[in-house]
Amino acid sequence: MEEISFQLNGKKTEVKIDPTQTLLWVLRNHFGLTGTKFGCGMGFCGACTVLIDNEPVRSCTLPLRDVAGKKVVTIEGLAVNGKLHPVQKAFVEHDALQCGYCTPGMIMNATGLLLKNPSPTTQQIKEGMEDNLCRCGAHVRIVEAVHTAAKEMKGGK
Repeated sequence: MEEISFQLNGKKTEVKIDPTQTLLWVLRNHFGLTGTKFGCGMGFCGACTVLIDNEPVRSCTLPLRDVAGKKVVTIEGLAVNGKLHPVQKAFVEHDALQCGYCTPGMIMNATGLLLKNPSPTTQQIKEGMEDNLCRCGAHVRIVEAVHTAAKEMKGGK
């Protein structure tokens, strides 16, 4: 057991736990944050994506000890005071989901992409999102949603 301190969705957090547990399972089982999904368990599909210091990271393979002193944001932490984040809002507006299982990871990855590149081209969006897998076929709407969110995050509508 080890005490790990980090910021979780804007709040300073300390947890005494086995530091080799993956961040995904600590988020889900210890904190009850079930928006972060278990997909492949190998870091390939992206369903478990969270932001760590504004970078999209696969939480299913990341030992908890690796987030010590860092800022972790889950899908639950994007909305502020009940107001959806622009990426969340754009995914809803564009119906950029079908089953919804990949959606939290897609949103977190898109948010990280837009934090790095606020004005991505369609090709840059496709390249930035290609490692998040979706079997439903909402890809065109996902790209449209990211474009819309980019405009809103820059102050446009």
